[in-house]
Amino acid sequence: MIETLDRESLARALADAIAKAGRAPRLYVQVNTGEEPQKAGVAPLEADAFITAVRRDFGLQPEGLMCIPPADEPPGPHFALLAKIAERNGLTQLSMGMSGDFETAIRFGATSVRVGSALFGAR
Repeated sequence: MIETLDRESLARALADAIAKAGRAPRLYVQVNTGEEPQKAGVAPLEADAFITAVRRDFGLQPEGLMCIPPADEPPGPHFALLAKIAERNGLTQLSMGMSGDFETAIRFGATSVRVGSALFGAR
């Protein structure tokens, strides 16, 4: 699974690799819901157009979205925004929430969460 599809150059590289391998990994588009400059991801207002382009121009079929909300903001609004973008684009999978906010993510429809530090401790 690749949860970090966020730019056309990566979509092109993935499409080429998939054509050569004859099989595709599961793909999620990363959305930078907080529009933080230090984080990767498509801006929320650009997400619909990016998803359309990934499908139309590269033949890729993302099945979900992923986000990591800003650490200093409540995560609920970011999870709600991601869920709305997914719904508009017919995507059913949401990777959102980490050890500190996974319960909130589940309330907003997360289908997968990342809980590494809860299992293995802080880095």
